[in-house]
Amino acid sequence: MGKRANNPVKSVVTTFDILQTLRRLDGAGVTELANELSLPKSSVYNYLSTLEQEEYVVKDDGKYYLGLRFLDFGRYVRQRDDLYETARPEMESIADETGELVNLLVEEHGQGVYVCRTRGDQAVNVAASTGHRVSLHNTGLGKAILAHLPEERVDAILDGHGMSADTEHSITDRDELKSELDVIRDRGVAFDREERIGGLCCVAVPILDRDRRPIGALSIAGPTSRMKGERFETELPELLESAANVIELNMTYS
Repeated sequence: MGKRANNPVKSVVTTFDILQTLRRLDGAGVTELANELSLPKSSVYNYLSTLEQEEYVVKDDGKYYLGLRFLDFGRYVRQRDDLYETARPEMESIADETGELVNLLVEEHGQGVYVCRTRGDQAVNVAASTGHRVSLHNTGLGKAILAHLPEERVDAILDGHGMSADTEHSITDRDELKSELDVIRDRGVAFDREERIGGLCCVAVPILDRDRRPIGALSIAGPTSRMKGERFETELPELLESAANVIELNMTYS
């Protein structure tokens, strides 16, 4: 959740609750939404009718779904992001060279948001798409970012979002995480050893601005069978560090 508004507008909050629930349920009818949100059916119907009028939802066989108008918002947000445009060529090159899944993630409201994903010819399918939000403490990308944030910001993120155990390998102890962040900060490379998804490992590096603040992170992800040994520990990190260096230079001096 983002920073609390001083005087939140209840109708706006309800609108977004409805939209987020429609996304989570992959479509729903008026009664199902009303029960899910503990709202009167008449109010839910009025919200949905207005959203349909403004072309933000569509109705099909008695159920409402998010409309394609949101695609235009996503396209606009991503294209106005200089990091996305700068990083994409480097990501495509890495995906071609490694055959793996290459990810670009940024931090927003204390969570990681996938801005771009590029697939090599051997890339695994994972349940996360562009725009998907993840915790920062149990991903290589997230830890690469956390390692370069001020400690008070790290504490605020962990206080706000917790440290969930997505797998048995997830770090759920704050002191243990901070010790690992110290190592990441010194080495410049973060690893995810099945911490978010079982059977999947990734290596990640931060992308820093001229003041050494993190503006994103870049990773290569693949199955444990391929992410091991010198390739995982040395070759892929060097490839990512080279790409991050190019991105940082282009971001700074373009």
